[in-house]
Amino acid sequence: MTALAELQEGMLARILADELPLPHGWTARHEAGLEIYRNNYRTALVEALRSTFERTERLVGEESFRRAAAHHCIAHPPTSWTLDLAGAGFPDTCAELFANDPDVEELAALEWAMHRAFPARDAEPLDTAGFAATTAEFGEADWIGLLLDFLPGLSLVRTRHDLVGLWSSLATLEGAADVRKLDEPQCAVVWREGERPVFVLRPLWEGGALAALAEGGTFGEACALLVDELGEERAVTNAGAMLARWLADGIIAGIAQ
Repeated sequence: MTALAELQEGMLARILADELPLPHGWTARHEAGLEIYRNNYRTALVEALRSTFERTERLVGEESFRRAAAHHCIAHPPTSWTLDLAGAGFPDTCAELFANDPDVEELAALEWAMHRAFPARDAEPLDTAGFAATTAEFGEADWIGLLLDFLPGLSLVRTRHDLVGLWSSLATLEGAADVRKLDEPQCAVVWREGERPVFVLRPLWEGGALAALAEGGTFGEACALLVDELGEERAVTNAGAMLARWLADGIIAGIAQ
């Protein structure tokens, strides 16, 4: 490693960690300058997190959020060149710091998923007519082996809270947080619709089937998961309705070859 590289690495380490000793020969003036630089660096990261997790900040309050954001920036400094990814892992930090309020981690996970969906590459969703035309001649083996492509940026967030109500209640600074537990866990399906990230809540069994297909599984394998969760009769009924919902939502990009 060159002397310049060592100097740069040491400088970065001291920006991230307060407890490291100053380099040999540094004076109080140098220390004061480093503190200003360190403060500017952390402030930029905290502001990036505030921009990404606006509703999470409203849920926990500005001061609690700033402490959580500062903790995250110190414990998990970003490894990417862009501030756009500074929030990576922040939902896990929320799970740690707000352990008695799991709705905080779930809302942060939803905001992160929507943040990541926004810059996903463009893709035209497959409509119901296009799907029907493509599968018109399908036999049983074709359906069992069916592979689907989904919109880029699609992701899933498991939740025990009504994230729809919570999201809406935190749309403005004036709203009181509507924190309500669901009767049973559900799955938030997140994607980008045009220029806008959106989400809907679906049953957990549907989220499992969607995840299996999105990871390259076949429709037959997804249906097998439904049988395990719902029983054969309900699985047969719900499989077709599930596909129809995905087409109506516009999350299927095409049939994989």
